[in-house]
Amino acid sequence: MKDDALLKKIRKCTLCRKDLPLEPRPILNFSSSSKILITGQAPGIKAHDTETPWNDASGDRLRQWLGISKEDFYDASKIAIVPMGFCYPGKGKSGDLPPRPECAEKWMSKIQEHLTNIELHILVGGYAIDHFLPSHAKDLTTTVKNWEKFYPQFIPMLHPSPRNNIWLKKNPWFEKELVPEMRKLVQKALKKQ
Repeated sequence: MKDDALLKKIRKCTLCRKDLPLEPRPILNFSSSSKILITGQAPGIKAHDTETPWNDASGDRLRQWLGISKEDFYDASKIAIVPMGFCYPGKGKSGDLPPRPECAEKWMSKIQEHLTNIELHILVGGYAIDHFLPSHAKDLTTTVKNWEKFYPQFIPMLHPSPRNNIWLKKNPWFEKELVPEMRKLVQKALKKQ
């Protein structure tokens, strides 16, 4: 299936309509030529409103951590952005609700089969880690600290939400050690274009 055909099909998905606070608006981007796959949780309200993934402070921090420009980040020929849930799930007591599970159940394997040129798969936050590394999801800090154990298949990392600033202060190794290594790996994957 061509990129456009699969994306169009997904973007018309209304599988979880009854469980969403707003109309379904699947927000993701990919191409069969994508070299990096970023899997996060679900679009926030700003992403929903602008129909642009990672269009908020978390996205700014993620791009800074990865050392890539907005232009490269949103270029599907370079980077695939496929969250665990494709639509804004709504607001919870301490942030957004978890991603709806229907998206990953129905679409994730089809998308992965389509993305045959991925050099680097970055798992952003607990929901992505739980899906792809379920036996390691209970201890995010240990999983992220031992990221090399999962590389080259995956790089598990902290979600860049400002809500995680306390974690970052307690774990300075993340920005001092992992972020520079991630940047090198991202650049290496992008150079294979």
